[in-house]
Amino acid sequence: MKRGIRIVCGADGCRGGWIRVIKDLDTGAISWRLCAMAHELASAEPVPDLIGVDIPMGLPERGPRLCDLEARRLLGRGRGSSIFPAPIRPILTAASYEEACRIRVGIEGKRLSRQSWGIIPKIREMDELLRRDPILRERVREVHPEVSFFFMAGQRALRYGKKTPMGREERCRLLEPHFGPWPATALREPIGPGIGADDILDAFAALWTAERMARGTAEMLPPTPPRDRFGLPMEIIA
Repeated sequence: MKRGIRIVCGADGCRGGWIRVIKDLDTGAISWRLCAMAHELASAEPVPDLIGVDIPMGLPERGPRLCDLEARRLLGRGRGSSIFPAPIRPILTAASYEEACRIRVGIEGKRLSRQSWGIIPKIREMDELLRRDPILRERVREVHPEVSFFFMAGQRALRYGKKTPMGREERCRLLEPHFGPWPATALREPIGPGIGADDILDAFAALWTAERMARGTAEMLPPTPPRDRFGLPMEIIA
């Protein structure tokens, strides 16, 4: 275990804010809560030493990130479509979907998908948090649950989509050896508004990766990630 790391966290954005799952590596205790804002992921008690978050962080000025391309290649045709290209950084200044499309067309000749625009507020929130706190950058790292599940399953892409009943069952089976009954318990308990079952399971997958980071056994895509113009690594860790 890396020195000084005792509390690890996995987090995923949801309609209600951010779902955070915490594990105390000394006791094995696991807890979860809904955070309204991104800064609570790192500041709410118990304060985590290391956080894996499912949100793009390091952002390119144009073109795709290498980590996204490598993740799509790993997951293959079946699950590779779950890796959405990170938006280019200039889009973060857009005040509307139409403006975001104009910016991207001017730089890359392509419009932005509605799905990508839907997560821009959370990308912007995390980006502003990390850019103003260089120390926090060492504690908060980007993960992608489908990549985490890929390695959890022995480097095999999952068969079913995460929003289907079979997909939830498939993911719960993979998480159970690592977290026992806690994922199933979290699915049954009311945590807060705007949280889906897939958000909870994704947060547990991010927690699995955070624990691997603490042990020094996590995989990094790519092995030596480039950084964006603000020094944020363009990486996916699993």
